[in-house]
Order: sequence, then C-alpha cells, then structure tokens
Amino acid sequence: MSLNNNTILLVDDEVDILEFLGYNLRKSNYIVLTATSGEDAIKIAIDHLPALIILDIMMPGMDGIETCREIRKIPELQKAIIAMLSARGEEYVQISGFDAGADDYIKKPIRPSVLSSRVKALLRRLVSESERTDERLYFDNIVIDKERYSVFVDDREIYLPRKEFELLFMLTAKPNKVFSREEILEKIWGENVVVGDRTIDVHIRKIREKIGLDNIRTFKGIGYSFQY
Repeated sequence: MSLNNNTILLVDDEVDILEFLGYNLRKSNYIVLTATSGEDAIKIAIDHLPALIILDIMMPGMDGIETCREIRKIPELQKAIIAMLSARGEEYVQISGFDAGADDYIKKPIRPSVLSSRVKALLRRLVSESERTDERLYFDNIVIDKERYSVFVDDREIYLPRKEFELLFMLTAKPNKVFSREEILEKIWGENVVVGDRTIDVHIRKIREKIGLDNIRTFKGIGYSFQY
C-alpha cells in the first residue's frame, strides 16, 4: 500500500495546538488527522498511512521520540516523512529525534505561513524520493539497498535510523568524493533545519560503530568521504 500524499497526521497532547495547526493546514487543502497520544498516533498512522507526521516530542506516556521509533518499525510507514515538533531547541533533543528516525525538526511556536512552507517542502521531498529508481550498492561484504532502506553486512541486516541511512547512502553512492559539511547538512537535513556541528559527527560515529566501516574518512575542516 502507498502513502496518502495529501494526508497529514498531527500528534500533540495539547488540543489547542492541534486545532490551530489543523485549521491552517486544512486551509491549504490538506487532509488533517489528529492524535493526542503516541499510542493513538500509531493506530491512526497504520489505518490511514499519512505521507507526513508532525509529532510533538514532549507528551505524557509514550513521548514523541518513542512514538517515532515505533512508527519507523512499521514497513508501510518506512518512507513517511516525520517532523518532530518541540519548544525545546537543545542540540541533544534534535539529535535524539533524528536518531529515532525523524526527518525534520520544527520549533514551537511556528507561524502559519512558515508551517505551510515547511510542509510543502517536506512533501516535495517525499515525491522526489518516490520518483527515484531502485538502487542497490555493493561493497565487498556490504549491501546497501535504497529501496528498502536496508543495510546488510555478511547477510545480516543492520537497522539504521533514516538520517544515518541517507548519510551513508550519499557517501557510498559517490566513492572517493569529499562531501563538505555544508553540503551534507543541506542534502540530508535540508536548508530549513538548524542543527549543530556535532550532529554530522555523531551520525558518522554511529554508522562506523554499527556497520564496522573504516572506509569513511574524515577530512579535517572540510567534511567526509567514503574511500573505496
């Protein structure tokens, strides 16, 4: 089953925020679903397969980070865009969201016009990804499958959060090319997302640890390259 490209799921335990955001998105002709808890969000997401999920981080019970992680385990929702929503701007909060599989980070409060622009950009990204052809990369004992968002090492599948996978695929798709930090941030996180300098370093370290790759070389003061 495919995602519903015009459907957005809003998740927040504050009803007034859901009403405010939902009202402005419906004015732009989106189909808007709402949930006030992580558990309800998962059920609704499975039933309706929204293309975009805007997920508050700070919720009682199952918080946004855990909810995001559980949604990413659902095969039908692997390619859904998830944007974390929070009033907190600390770098470690953003990194936690990206590690759980989020694609974007939206800081509260947000003006309706800015929200509309962000939503359009995120949904364009989804359409762009769906138009790409199937791709699979092979490096010795490693297989990187773009279509399935999967990495296999010695036939053993290794789970990578979405951002880690996209970073790995970008580097390995063009071996020996040096990607600058600015280029990585723009292509993986997008120009509208503000993340700290440590974000890339943390993701590279985790990729190395999980896959055992020593091919990813750091070019100090410049960026990173997959040497093969």
